[in-house]
Amino acid sequence: MKIGQLAKRAGLNASAIRYYEKLGLLPAPARTSGQRRYSSDALHRVLLIRFAGEMGFSLPEIKLFLSGIREDAPVGPRWKKLAARKILEMRQVVARAQRLEKLMCGLSHCRCSSLKECVNRLSLSENLKSVNRSRGAPQKSANSRSV
Repeated sequence: MKIGQLAKRAGLNASAIRYYEKLGLLPAPARTSGQRRYSSDALHRVLLIRFAGEMGFSLPEIKLFLSGIREDAPVGPRWKKLAARKILEMRQVVARAQRLEKLMCGLSHCRCSSLKECVNRLSLSENLKSVNRSRGAPQKSANSRSV
């Protein structure tokens, strides 16, 4: 099938198909009179790329998953390994989101009369150090008051 047909069936633009080729996610197709000609296997691969992307996998992760894969080979073990890593990553994202939600709930009740008071109550100088170390939400120090 031509690139336009593949793109339409996959729900993508042709430019996305060419980009996937450029990144090595999709093997270069055969050409007829200079035009790309894709097999039906290419559609399966593109649909898998879309699915994995929608599940939060990055293009480099998808490339790793697809590297060396054959159409007739079982994919379960690859999914299991990739999913295990993604689960850990998602748990970290959820934990950070929960910390941020708690912080935002506190901020929604702010009674600070000045910027200086707000900075002091949040212990921002201490919390920014913590954020830079952990890349997480600011943690209140033991002596900080709620905002």
